[in-house]
Amino acid sequence: MKALIIDDERIARQEMRRLLDAHPEINIVGEAKDTATALALLPTLQPDLIFLDIQMPGMDGFDFLTHVPPPQPRVIFCTAHDAHALRAFAVNALDYLMKPVDPVRLAQALSRLRQTEHPPEPQAAAFQESDRVLLKCEGRTRFVPIRQIQLLESDGNYTMVHFDEGKSLLSRSLQSLEKRLCLPCFFRANRSQIINLRAVTTIADWFSDGLKVTLRNGVTVDLSRRQASLFRQRNTL
Repeated sequence: MKALIIDDERIARQEMRRLLDAHPEINIVGEAKDTATALALLPTLQPDLIFLDIQMPGMDGFDFLTHVPPPQPRVIFCTAHDAHALRAFAVNALDYLMKPVDPVRLAQALSRLRQTEHPPEPQAAAFQESDRVLLKCEGRTRFVPIRQIQLLESDGNYTMVHFDEGKSLLSRSLQSLEKRLCLPCFFRANRSQIINLRAVTTIADWFSDGLKVTLRNGVTVDLSRRQASLFRQRNTL
């Protein structure tokens, strides 16, 4: 995340840089000693986050924000005065830090930032085996029985769902779908794939005590050594 430090005190800017060394996810792309300089830098730097002092020569921090074109970066105020806290949150500031900035409070502010940038996926009720789900395939929306899902494959933040009539890409993580498909018929084959045991047609021993299974649709899936051991324990008399 690109950050811009705006403060008329050089020592304060240096201190903020030092504190942010502990947070490698924040990339300091520039700093400004006044708001006029900061406004000139914005089009080039395009920061995602601004650490903003309030009392500075020329425009103060609040006036500066009225001149920032949308979409506005997230703002964390850093000031020696506590009198402006209510006004800061009225302009949707992420946090309001008092100088000298406490490293713990800075970490809390950045944690809040991560939560707003990557909100947790909403928790939905677990499916039952008799349920159906809506899946899009070849431009059509289908109401597919859970039992017809043969395979789920992770594709970054997406999941490819293979079912009897085709496959559908969902904008949901494999982990979130696994929580909703906590049914005996679904089994985590490896880090990136979940299989429906009822769709398995053949099983073969594989390298390093692993297993290779073939599904109804002809797709083969490797079970990691650890998961192959769990599979054998679960399905052996």
